[in-house]
Amino acid sequence: MAGAARQRAGWRYRANVAARTAAGTVGAYAVAALFAAALARVLPMPKVEAIMPATLLAFLVGPAVTLWAFLARDPWRAWAGVILPAALFAAIGWLAGAPA
Repeated sequence: MAGAARQRAGWRYRANVAARTAAGTVGAYAVAALFAAALARVLPMPKVEAIMPATLLAFLVGPAVTLWAFLARDPWRAWAGVILPAALFAAIGWLAGAPA
């Protein structure tokens, strides 16, 4: 009986780590890309010049999202911490309109 419980706990642990790894890699990339796109459209400067600071700041957002994915209490909160900012940045980028 103890072996079956240990095996189940091992599977759950591995699934937990896999979900957090996916949130910390794929999710962080998506959030950073959406952040850069939204910020480049919102910054009050020519769009060609706004790309550089937006991209540089996105390099800070990506690791922050990865840290959040592994510091969250459970994988559901980790994914919520990835999906909500991604949706927010996507909405900001969409509402800002097409780049001119």
